[in-house]
Amino acid sequence: MVPTEDSARKRDIEDKLKQEQETLSFIRENLEKSEQLTKGMVSILSSFESRLMQLENSIIPVHKQTENLQRLQENVDQTLSCMDHVIGYHHVAKDTDRIIREGPTGRLDEYLSCIAKIQKAVEYFQDNNPDSPELNTVKSLFEKGKELLEAEFRGLLTRYSKPVPPILILDALGADEELEVQDDVVLEHLPEAVLQDIICISGWLTEYGRNQDFMNVYYQIRSSQLDRSIKGLKDHFRKNSASSGALYSPAVQTKRKDTPTKKLPKRPDHELRLKLLSDPSDRSGAGKDDVLDIEIDSYIHCISAFVKLAQSEYALLTEVIPEHHQKKTFDSLIQEALDNLMLEGDNIVSAARRAILRHDYSAVLSIFPILRHLKMNKSDFDQTLQGTAASTKNKLPALITSMETIGAKALEEFADSIKNDPDKEYNMPKDGTVHELTSNAILFLQQLLDFHETAGAMLASQVLGDTYNIPLDPRESSLSSNYTSDFNKRLLSSYICKVLGNLQLNLLSKSKVYEDQALSAIFLHNNYNYILKSLEKSELIQLVTVTQKRAENSYRELIEQQILTYQRSWLKVTEHLTDKNMPVSQPGAKLKDKERQVVKDKFKGFNEGLDDLCRTQKFWAVPDKDQRDFIRREQKRVVSEAYRGFLHRCANISFTKNPEKYHKYRPEEVEEMIERLFDTSA
Repeated sequence: MVPTEDSARKRDIEDKLKQEQETLSFIRENLEKSEQLTKGMVSILSSFESRLMQLENSIIPVHKQTENLQRLQENVDQTLSCMDHVIGYHHVAKDTDRIIREGPTGRLDEYLSCIAKIQKAVEYFQDNNPDSPELNTVKSLFEKGKELLEAEFRGLLTRYSKPVPPILILDALGADEELEVQDDVVLEHLPEAVLQDIICISGWLTEYGRNQDFMNVYYQIRSSQLDRSIKGLKDHFRKNSASSGALYSPAVQTKRKDTPTKKLPKRPDHELRLKLLSDPSDRSGAGKDDVLDIEIDSYIHCISAFVKLAQSEYALLTEVIPEHHQKKTFDSLIQEALDNLMLEGDNIVSAARRAILRHDYSAVLSIFPILRHLKMNKSDFDQTLQGTAASTKNKLPALITSMETIGAKALEEFADSIKNDPDKEYNMPKDGTVHELTSNAILFLQQLLDFHETAGAMLASQVLGDTYNIPLDPRESSLSSNYTSDFNKRLLSSYICKVLGNLQLNLLSKSKVYEDQALSAIFLHNNYNYILKSLEKSELIQLVTVTQKRAENSYRELIEQQILTYQRSWLKVTEHLTDKNMPVSQPGAKLKDKERQVVKDKFKGFNEGLDDLCRTQKFWAVPDKDQRDFIRREQKRVVSEAYRGFLHRCANISFTKNPEKYHKYRPEEVEEMIERLFDTSA
């Protein structure tokens, strides 16, 4: 068994060895083939490298030669291009001369394109050939083109700048007062296409023209149109206000529904100004006052129009004028219109000053609405004039100061005139009614109530606190500080009280003109009552009580005192009805002659006194019905009670055989006679 296994094992080993030998032989054969292939590849590569070296040595010179040729070609092209460019500059003058000389009208873009070509030619010759005649040619052509552009700028502005129609201005002013949101009224000064051309020319002149003359041209033309617009509004206002009073165009009413009417500052009452004339009997100034009303309204409208138009002009200017020149140009643009407005305001002040010298204090009432409007619009003025010269900004404040000064002077002189109005007998009302001085003074003060803020500030501007003994708040004591509204109110209250005090003193003096003390009392009663009722009716009393808390009670006390004084006039009637010297007798007893005469004299004195008073006082006047009824009622009560008592005491006294001769009036008849007092129609 063992030998057999070893033999089998040996055979296996031999088989495996044989296989390995065959494998080794195969590998050797492959290695030999691979080595042969490698040697072949190396040989091929060596041959390829040799050929590349040969190719490179032959191509590089050709490549360098080609590059040189290309460079030469480029130089030739550049030279030709430069020659064309230079030749083009030499032909610019010839190519553009016709267009430049014909001007830019209707072809601005083409014209500016030609100008640009000329400008480049100028720059070229200046840099490369400054001594060439071509430089002078293109320079001359450039200057000609610039002149024509400036002329076109002026021409466009001149042809298309028109005054803004008055109706459009009024519409713009009315739009500011609209209660509902409405489309803004556009003040179009120039057509859009024209404006764009003007902006384009302005931009070119600013950047290339190096000349600011066009800005002077701009402000001169636009300044003239601004002034003409305001003057046109003034003329329109004068023509239309006098005839119809219509301040707005009919187009506005048809264009918008329920368009609110622009509210103007309240004007002085026409009747008041008539009454305040130095000669009350002269009414020839009515037509002049109508003109004055129109002038006041016109001026107020023109002030608002100036602000609106100036704002619109500034908006236009910012599109045309370079930013760093805008404020200066705008300052120059508005000067003519602003100066004319300020001159007109100065004329109003001068007219008021002359009127005051004539003691026509109605002039101050014309200043009030203007002054109030100026102060109301001052913030708009300041905003509009922001950035202008100080002299320009100060024009409106200077006018306001002038108006406040002359207004305060008029107020002071008016107060003095009330105090010093002469006591002329022919000027006194025969019936003791309200004196014209009283009605004029109250009407004047009522106008101050309409302008109380303006009047208070007017007085405060003159620092009149010491005049009226008004205690100053520490914050208000400095001249440089702004007076508060409360202080102004107190100052105006004190002024009104001063006028009323002067009026009271003057009335008291005038009352002494009457020989009859009762008529004097009626006169003072009527005037005091008129003052009190007027103060209460117009709410002036609230302003008066700011500084005089008891003003109302004081007037009531004065009225009561005058009623009592008047009632004492009836003592000469009622004194005959007293028990003084009245005989005492038993019923049926016979009186002595002396005693009978006493009774007769009492009847006679009463009858004559009653007739005399009723005949005289019937023509006196107590305009206030309530006061008239009260005085009658009280007098009837006093006289009737005394008369009835007297008749009762005389009923059992036989003092005459003809009692009807002395017992002339029944008590009811006496009351009827007193009821007819102060009744000129009776």
